[in-house]
Amino acid sequence: MQKDYAYSNVVFSMIVGSVLGFASYVYNLFGYTIPSFFSVYLKEIGAAIIMMAVFVFAIAWLMKAKPHRRPQRYLVKVFDVCGLETRIDGIRTEFKTHDVAWSFMKEYKKSYPFFNFALVSDLPNSEKMTIFRYL
Repeated sequence: MQKDYAYSNVVFSMIVGSVLGFASYVYNLFGYTIPSFFSVYLKEIGAAIIMMAVFVFAIAWLMKAKPHRRPQRYLVKVFDVCGLETRIDGIRTEFKTHDVAWSFMKEYKKSYPFFNFALVSDLPNSEKMTIFRYL
């Protein structure tokens, strides 16, 4: 009886010891060994993916961004109450910059409240004049 108990105790201890030893081995393998082996490569792969993404976005931005060709001259068109284009003597209608033309348009609107004014320009790829502002 005593012999049976000692034998089963030894067998049980060997089984538990082998399970714990195997579990420890698997834990070290998957917890430390494999991650440390691949972490160097994964860091490099992550850095490479980030750099590729930066280059892709940079190239996409360069392809999309086109240099803007600003018009060389801006015109102020005058419209009467009926909406017909007309001409007022003594006012300047041709300008080189957008800001100056806009400033003159605001002053013209104060001086001639019954007229409407449009800031237009001829863009390179357009068949018609393009209206930028309308008062």
